Amino acid sequence: MGLREQFAEAMKTSLKAGDAATTSTIRMILAELKKVDIEARPKGIDKVEDDEILAMLRRMVKSRRESVEMYRQGNRQDLVDKELAEIAVIERFLPAEMDEAALEAAVRAAVAETGAASVKDMGKVMAALKAKHGWALDLAKAGPKVRAALAG
Repeated sequence: MGLREQFAEAMKTSLKAGDAATTSTIRMILAELKKVDIEARPKGIDKVEDDEILAMLRRMVKSRRESVEMYRQGNRQDLVDKELAEIAVIERFLPAEMDEAALEAAVRAAVAETGAASVKDMGKVMAALKAKHGWALDLAKAGPKVRAALAG
């Protein structure tokens, strides 16, 4: 089942359950998806593929995490809770991310596989990680680990 079908099923389920918060978040996802579809039309793409939808979902989560930090600084726990609830709903549709140990092992393997010797080779290592691990990899977390592995 593709992501679009998963969104439709989740919407039906949340409506039947009377879960207003989940319904609202899924509607937000669908609105953002419609925007992404419209932005892709000049390229001749009617509906974006799942990989672009996953990128959209990651951007949504990142935006909400930034908001959580700002709301915490402003002592707005009510808004922090709302954003965290939205993140939880969005993350249901994302593949599970690698844990720290798996990420470090993947970085070591990618460095060995590409034969990288210095920080100048960081792009090759990051490309290899992305190609091999795709959406299970958070590039923001992988970057510092790759840099550390190549630095010493």
